[in-house]
Amino acid sequence: MKTKSKNKLFWLGFVAIMAWAVTVTAQDKPADNMQIVIEKVRADKKLLVADNMQLTETEAKAFWPVYNQYQDELFLIRARTLKLIQDYRDAYEKMTNDTARKLIDEYMSIESLTLKLRKAYLPKFREVLPETKVMRYYQVENKIQVALYYEIAASIPLIKTDK
Repeated sequence: MKTKSKNKLFWLGFVAIMAWAVTVTAQDKPADNMQIVIEKVRADKKLLVADNMQLTETEAKAFWPVYNQYQDELFLIRARTLKLIQDYRDAYEKMTNDTARKLIDEYMSIESLTLKLRKAYLPKFREVLPETKVMRYYQVENKIQVALYYEIAASIPLIKTDK
């Protein structure tokens, strides 16, 4: 990715972490605050994708509606991820084997749903873009996801285990 895009990717990850922080700490009108952050993250991500896709006008007209549908479904999975993180934080000091099992099962479900969603949208993206641009889009999405997961992982302590 271009340097400009790398900076945007960093800020997108930062904004996503801030969205998580707002979810955890907001007291006054948390839904309103979260909605603002969500809209900002989505707009920044869309700009990052647009900067990297090099779409023709015809491609863009066909791509963006599919992209928006995909992002709506991806958002639901990301919301589950944020809930999982919150559940982990809530249980961290008093973690039991039963809770750990439930958390890891939810994590695996989220990962499975994410892969299923990517596979489901692949033919839709192939209908509106040439293969090289479909691949490029999946690369961009992957880079964003990896940056986001890195930021999140850095803020989550490893589980305490019995010695």
